[in-house]
Amino acid sequence: MSTTPGGVESPHIQHTRWRIDPQRSSVEFQVRHLWGLQTVKGHFERYDGTLDLTVHPSIELTIEADSLTTNNTKRDEHLRSADFFDTANHPQVRFVSQLATLDGERLAVGGELHVAGKSIPLELEGVVRPDGDELDVDVTTHVDHRHLGLTWNQLGMIRPPSKLIVRGRLVGEEK
Repeated sequence: MSTTPGGVESPHIQHTRWRIDPQRSSVEFQVRHLWGLQTVKGHFERYDGTLDLTVHPSIELTIEADSLTTNNTKRDEHLRSADFFDTANHPQVRFVSQLATLDGERLAVGGELHVAGKSIPLELEGVVRPDGDELDVDVTTHVDHRHLGLTWNQLGMIRPPSKLIVRGRLVGEEK
């Protein structure tokens, strides 16, 4: 049973399927660059995701890899190339959970992150807060991008790990 911040039981949270509202959500990344002296920040403009807390809790997030932007055209083109995301051959980045639990507002998730034809196990924790008939979800995690084959690193300028941040406004789906 889930509870709201005030301790009021909210059973409908655990018995509903939710979809991310991309107009009120964000999927962002941060990577240390220039030997850790600078942080490159970016985000993805197109993505879709679900949070299912009905019988077997699960999370799926699908990101259109070519929608990444760091507000630097040359860098974005390079990130889309075969040196990094290889969007021509791998158009999507996906996270698919294998286990998700909700304890109060705390969300714990274990799953697989798929990027550029490679996948790694990924555990993350987040917070789920009810807001009327919707949910706010905040998840931050760190990924060593080298484990995904994203190893281009001229002169050691790119420092792992990469930080991933998902801030989602979720709306209930019809059953």
